Amino acid sequence: MADNAPSIPVIDAKDSKTPVGKDVGTEGTEASASTTDTPTGKTTGSLSRRMIGIAAAWILFLLVGGGFALDNVLTGIITRNFDSNLEYVLKAMVRSSEIDPYGEVRLNQPLGDQRFLEPYSGLYWQISGKGHEPFPSRSLWDRTLERRPIVGDGQIHTYDSKQFSGEELRVLEREVQLPGSQTFWRFQIAQSRVELDEQIKILRKTLVRSFAGLAIGLIILAALQTLYGLWPLRRIRTEISAMRRGEKGRVSEPLPNEVMPMVNELNELIAHNERQAEEARRHAGNLAHALKTPLTVIMNAATAKSPDLAETVVREAATMRRQVDHHLARARAVGRRGHAHTRAIAWASLQSVERAVARLYPHVRIDIAGDKLAAVRVERQDLDEMLGNLIENAAKYGGGSVFITIERVGTMVDFLIEDDGMGIPPEERERLFDRGARLDTGKPGTGLGLAIVRDVAEIYEGSVSLDESEDLGGLLVHLRLPVAI
Repeated sequence: MADNAPSIPVIDAKDSKTPVGKDVGTEGTEASASTTDTPTGKTTGSLSRRMIGIAAAWILFLLVGGGFALDNVLTGIITRNFDSNLEYVLKAMVRSSEIDPYGEVRLNQPLGDQRFLEPYSGLYWQISGKGHEPFPSRSLWDRTLERRPIVGDGQIHTYDSKQFSGEELRVLEREVQLPGSQTFWRFQIAQSRVELDEQIKILRKTLVRSFAGLAIGLIILAALQTLYGLWPLRRIRTEISAMRRGEKGRVSEPLPNEVMPMVNELNELIAHNERQAEEARRHAGNLAHALKTPLTVIMNAATAKSPDLAETVVREAATMRRQVDHHLARARAVGRRGHAHTRAIAWASLQSVERAVARLYPHVRIDIAGDKLAAVRVERQDLDEMLGNLIENAAKYGGGSVFITIERVGTMVDFLIEDDGMGIPPEERERLFDRGARLDTGKPGTGLGLAIVRDVAEIYEGSVSLDESEDLGGLLVHLRLPVAI
């Protein structure tokens, strides 16, 4: 039994009809033009500046927020300490107060701070009651403290007052009913806020300077950390530059754990490209070797003016066309192999091929069974070409029945193509995958069909093997291709 090159209508023969020289020249010119005319890639800005900017914004946000919070806390502490001193004096006033024989309030002992005796000293007290003249400290001189309406709850009330022009006061007051009097006396102690505001000003200036220095230090630290952290990327750039100059073949310098996966992928990509380049060189050599013999035969026949020159040219041209088809199929498969979205539905491809083969061999019965949803990681055109070769061979050399089964086994999809022909002896099966190998020379063909199937399947990390069909008694072709997730 021999295999045959694809001659099925569903197989796209457009590439095989295109002159090889034109294909190669056009593609080479386009590739060269695209390489030459490609502009420098646009960037999205500096990664270092982006990281430093984000760090600086976050540092400033935290420090400003923390600074306001700390300012509120420390300002509150200073203010409460200021108020506590006034509250101590206020309580001392209450303890020292008594009612004289005329019903007026007086202090039985003077307050110790001399500022109460100096006019406009900034520290004042005043005692007042309803129906009585205010009893002020000498420091008030010709002024009096205003009385605000408060709840007579006996508690100390604190507020700021601007009743004196150019002098803001911090006022504490409390209403007390002294023994021997029916009047609620209001005790007031006031002090200028100049000292308090000066302390708060010094505090805030210290905070601003400290937090500004801290912000600058943290931003410098973030910048150094970013530059040091991204330094391996500069080393990668140096390594790639050395590779471009031909000084190195891989990125081999030790790098941090976070960068090594990218470097490993880069090295794998380079190795993949080298393998593809080697495949292309080998492919060109094979094609040249395959075309050399037919061209030699034609040239010898033309030189000798052989009477069957026309038949020789037609025969050898057909052979060359088959060789070109074979190598174009490999080139297409190699070019499409790395596509991330490569996917083909096996059942749809089988139905398409079955209809084409049925038109060529109407006497052959072809049955399909198995998983209708199975998909393979192969381009549809390449899948059609592989199945077309196998099914056409089964129809051509079988006894009239072809049975095809699709099964999904783990990460692979199996295509089992069986016929009821004579089969192939085990010792001859492997030889059929060689280019040009044929067992039956009585039928037309060039012996490239199984070679194409094997080459394309292996390009997609699949396989093809021959066995004996237990059900039909003929040949069983087992094609395995990776499943598409």
